[in-house]
This record gives sequence, C-alpha cells and structure tokens, in this order.
Amino acid sequence: MYTGCFFYFSREFRAMIISEVITKKDRKDFLNLPRILYKHDDAWVCPLDSDTEAVFDPQKNNFHRHGTVTRWILRDNRGKLIGRIAAFINYEKAYTFEQPTGGIGFFECIDDQQAANLLFDTAKNWLQNKGMKAMDGPINFGENDTFWGLLVDGFTPPSFGMNYNAPYYYQLFSCYGFKTLYEQITNHLSVHKPFPERFTRIAEWVMKKPGYTFEHLDTQRFEKFAADFMEIYNDAWKDFPNFVPINQNTILESFNKMKIIMDENLIWFAYVNGEPASFILILPDANQIIKPLKGKLGFIEKLKFLYYRRYKKISRMRAIVMGTKQAYQRHGLESAMFIKLKEYVLPLNRYDELELSWVGDFNEKMLAIHEATGATFGKKHVTMRKIF
Repeated sequence: MYTGCFFYFSREFRAMIISEVITKKDRKDFLNLPRILYKHDDAWVCPLDSDTEAVFDPQKNNFHRHGTVTRWILRDNRGKLIGRIAAFINYEKAYTFEQPTGGIGFFECIDDQQAANLLFDTAKNWLQNKGMKAMDGPINFGENDTFWGLLVDGFTPPSFGMNYNAPYYYQLFSCYGFKTLYEQITNHLSVHKPFPERFTRIAEWVMKKPGYTFEHLDTQRFEKFAADFMEIYNDAWKDFPNFVPINQNTILESFNKMKIIMDENLIWFAYVNGEPASFILILPDANQIIKPLKGKLGFIEKLKFLYYRRYKKISRMRAIVMGTKQAYQRHGLESAMFIKLKEYVLPLNRYDELELSWVGDFNEKMLAIHEATGATFGKKHVTMRKIF
C-alpha cells in the first residue's frame, strides 16, 4: 500500500497559487476539480454538488452552530486547477482529544507531493491559528456516514456517501506525516446467500420472545423514530473514546436528506417491552442511479433521477449504521432485524448485495455481527491524524 516517500519538484509548480473559496466561481471550481481528476476513472461516481455544498451552508448543516469551516482551491502557474481542501473545527469534539484536534476533508489533488503539502500546510496553519494542535483527515464537517475516510483497499465503485479516491492519495498523506488513527472496514453480504444456520436459529428464537417487537420506519412518524434513533445511538456509543452525543435536529436533518431515496421497509427498529433497543438503517444505493447525472441536480437531472429511481434496477443497498443499547447487545436483536429485512427484500427480486459500511477496527462487537452474517471483505478506508 505504501512503499516510501519521494519528492518531485518541477518548475511547473513553483508558482502554485492557493486561494480561499469565496466567490461563486471559486465554489464552482471547488466542485469541478474532481470531475477533472477522475474523468477517465470509470469506478468514480461524482457526489451531488448539492450534497457537497450543503456541508458548507449554515442553513443546511447544523454543525455550523458549534463549529467553523473554510476551504481552498489550488492552481498551477498557468491557472489550471490542481487541488482543493477544506478545514474545520467541531468545537464540541475538538477538545475531547489529548491535543485539540480539527479536521480536514474534501481533499483532492494531482499526484504531486509539493502540491499536496501546500494544501495540507494551508489547512494546518488555519487550524493552528485557531488553537488546534492536530488534524484528522480526510473527514467530514458533519456526521461520519458520508465523506469520511481515505480509501486504501477495494477501489471499486463506491456506494452513496462513501469516499473514493486515487490509490496515490495514501502516499500524499503519509509523506506529509499523517498516521493511521483507525481503519474503517466495509463488508459485503450477498442477498441470495442463506444466513449461517446458527445466525438464523438465534434470530428465530429472538423474534418469538415475549415483549420483543420489531417495526420498520414510518415516514409519517419521523419525529418519533428520530427520538428512538437518538436514544439508542447515544446509549450504544457512549463509552467509545471522544464520543459526542447526537441530537435530534441532526437526525431529522439526515432523515430528510435521505427521504428522496429511502425505502422505509429497509430501516428497522427493535423494542423490548416498548423500550427502543436496537436499529439498523439501510438505504438503496443511490450511486447506481446518480452516476449519469455527473453531480448535477437541476430540473432536467431531477426528472432523470425520478425516472431512474422508478425504472432502473438498484441492485445494492448500503447499511449506513447499526446500533444497540448496551443492555441489549447480547440479545440477538440484530439477527432478528436482518431476518425481517430479508423477508422483505427477497420477494422483490431487486437487490443482490448489502454493503455493511463502515465499521471501525475498534468496534469488535459490530465486526463480529458482520462475520456472523457470513459477510465478506469489501473495502478499507483509514482515518488519519497529523500532530503538529
């Protein structure tokens, strides 16, 4: 994956110009750079411009209430776009680390260490001036279900929300001094492959237990399920290092973004005597229908999206997040929800694969659930840290 650092300094890049994104043209250039870099890469799927821009819009991203963000674009001495980066601070999380830590993300760059270093230096200086002593990246100024991690293994078409990058990016980060903080594992599960016998036996036993009930999401009761999600999520992750509780506004914001693509029958909640206990949030992989849109979502593209959604087969789902309250983590609730999911999915004859993404290498319990389902390795991302 990484064999060593070397530096190539060409005259062409001695006069590189980096500038903060301020104008409408700057924002357009920031969005267009990946289209330039990946124009010959068939695996890449352009994220929707509207989703990227929403991260930087205080009206659409409530992280602006407790954080700050900026971004830059890089040009060579002929004015050609060659790189971009964003830097941000989530003040609710920055000071939970040993050293105050900000973040960088939306990094894209040509294969040139000098160009990458200028992008990293610019972000680092901005963060240092605001009191940070380290930076994590590539991450998102928002929740970690989208725009998070550096792809290092499994350079196949990404599912919606998952980062994709060129293989040389790992060297650009490493040569600057970033070190891997944790690995993010994505596994794949064939819909048509039967679950292991033990997994099925446990699930069937759990579904028959008195007081154990299961419901899929009802979009007419978003606030109720958002509250249940928050209660489960904040209990499930409360003992993980540097965990910051999620609030209901963030959940509702995410649910509303997902609404255009979600199938409420793919999102399941488990209850024990009426108490919210576990959930699994799965979406159809929108990337399979937005790839032809090339990141745009104007009037014509919206019509195309609706047409593709109705008539183009989406063969993959993505399990974005699973969570179980600590008191119920050995009760087999996840197994039962997977069975409920399969009971709905199989008769549709629509989906072939469920992507389980992503799980940190520190989350042994969730990785054990992946293994129990019979899932196989799909991809690996890494979250890295540079200490100043």
